[in-house]
Amino acid sequence: MDKKILIVDDEKPIVDILKFNLEKEGYKTIEAYDGEQAVDMALELKPDLIILDVMLPKMDGFTVCKKIRQKLTCPVIMLTAKEEVVDKIIGLELGADDYMTKPFSIRELTARIKANLRKHTVQEEEIEENITNIKIKDLVLDSEKYVVIKNGTIIDLTMKEFEVLKLLATHAGQVFTREQILKNVWGYDYYGDLRSVDVTIRRIREKIEDNTAEPKYIITKRGIGYYV
Repeated sequence: MDKKILIVDDEKPIVDILKFNLEKEGYKTIEAYDGEQAVDMALELKPDLIILDVMLPKMDGFTVCKKIRQKLTCPVIMLTAKEEVVDKIIGLELGADDYMTKPFSIRELTARIKANLRKHTVQEEEIEENITNIKIKDLVLDSEKYVVIKNGTIIDLTMKEFEVLKLLATHAGQVFTREQILKNVWGYDYYGDLRSVDVTIRRIREKIEDNTAEPKYIITKRGIGYYV
């Protein structure tokens, strides 16, 4: 089945270029030109991947990403006109999987789309096959629902957050470097940087830890990486 990509940008020439090149690669495309339309179309049509501009009318891309993430786990690649670290970190914290700075190479964007779709498919298949709950102290990871249960309370995680926690939990006591986490969860051909790992770890801690200043589930091995 052809993969369906939602392109969200208020600049029609950019949408037209993306549409032309992605359809040439065999993808189906749908377009949205403002934030409100993007949320409605994403929730109704459930695309396989979303290309999301940050600067949008009616609702900015960060808010769109946050709303989409409450319902969907598909990869989101954010586009930003400014190469500022804060924009990238905000996007990652809200659940984006990847980001690119305008102007960008169509060839590189296509490669990132393929990498994100491939990794997402593998993760979904692995989660479908593994129905065994994983325990970390008083946490239970439900591999079917992408959630963590803590003292009877359900904690929602994004797919990336769940996969990072699952990776560490299934190798308890083993320290993973940021590079190893990036390779295992994002994929060996992911184009991002190590900041993606740190931001994701911080998001997980904010959701599962009683005190993020003294984490008891995900521990930092100074100068090396993380473990549980």
